[in-house]
Order: sequence, then C-alpha cells, then structure tokens
Amino acid sequence: MTGNTILITGGGSGIGRGLAEAFHGLGNQVIIAGRRAEVLDAVVAAHPGMARVVFDVEDGAAMPGFVAGLIAAHPALNVLINNAGVMRAEDLTADPVDLADAEATVVTNLLGPIRLTAALLPHLQRQPRAAVVNMTSGLAFVPLALTPTYSATKAALHSYSQSLRHQLRKTPVEVIEIAPPAVRTDLMASSRGNPNAMDLAPFIAEVMALLA
Repeated sequence: MTGNTILITGGGSGIGRGLAEAFHGLGNQVIIAGRRAEVLDAVVAAHPGMARVVFDVEDGAAMPGFVAGLIAAHPALNVLINNAGVMRAEDLTADPVDLADAEATVVTNLLGPIRLTAALLPHLQRQPRAAVVNMTSGLAFVPLALTPTYSATKAALHSYSQSLRHQLRKTPVEVIEIAPPAVRTDLMASSRGNPNAMDLAPFIAEVMALLA
C-alpha cells in the first residue's frame, strides 16, 4: 500500500482524484494523467510531491512516446491504474443512429486501457512487484440501457482483465479489477445529484480498505 510509483489515468477528478489523494497520503509517488492541464495542476498544487502529465488516452499514435517519457521520468513506476473513462447517454432508436459517442466511448474506455497496458507491460514485468488496476463498473454485469456502449466497454474490460490476470500469473504483475457502484462524481451530468449513488469519500475509503 506504500512505497509504490503509481500512474492514474483520469486522475484530475472523481474516483481517479480520490484514489490519487489516498495513495499519495500513504507515501506513494503518484502521477496523475488527464486531458486538462488546469485540472491536473490544481490537484498537484493541493498535494505537494504529486506529479502530473497531460495525456489523452484516445490518442493511440502518441502512446509510445508518452510511455517512453513516463518511464524515463519515473523509472520506478510499478502500478498502472486505468481509470479514465467517459459515460454518455445514447438513443439507439434514432434514425439515423449517431455513433460519435459510441466510438469515442470504445476508444477511451476500452482501447485506451488495452493500449496503455500493452505499452507498459514490458516495464512492469521487470519490476520486483507490480500491478495493473482496471476500473470497470457494476454496469459490466447489469447494464444500464441508457448507456449501452459504456456498459459494454466495462463488460469487455472485465473480460480482458480476467484474461490478462491468467496470462500474467507467473510474472510479478498482479491484476486487480475495481467495479464501482454508482458514485457521486461528474461522470455524467446526473451523477452528482443521484440520490441512489454512493458518496465519493466512503467509496474511496472502502476501496482502500479492500486493497489493504
């Protein structure tokens, strides 16, 4: 739970920020990644010693350069938390159906973690102890019809995590899946005020206790 160097994608807000703050508080070197520099800067300013890097997980072409620079700057990196994600409502009855949200969701929620994991695995396997943590969702198991592609990508990431864990079983890399319930974040416009959702602070506390 301490002494690690941890990369958290989507670390500027919501669950990603909550985990970043919790791990930073335990004495880990935490690097948060995200699209918005100003948001990342605000988090780092509030937590001296935390690092940040601006990166869009949708940009597959930039992945090799991003990972090379990350490893050069943080050679002790041994934990990847694939947390970045988007959740958008879709109307599958529209004529025609607009696939822009669906395609962006697949790239961010599924291809992003697959690409980043693949790029970092050679480095992680050289560490004495390492972990890949994938953020899925309860919707991987019981989908929300309003967000079909989001639910589908989380189901796919759950399946990917199982296969990844099996293939890495003889390596130093542990594979952990976190499947949150509804949590009050800004993931969707309605998420923050959802009366049926869990508050962020107790969710983060429960996750950290389970990991410990």
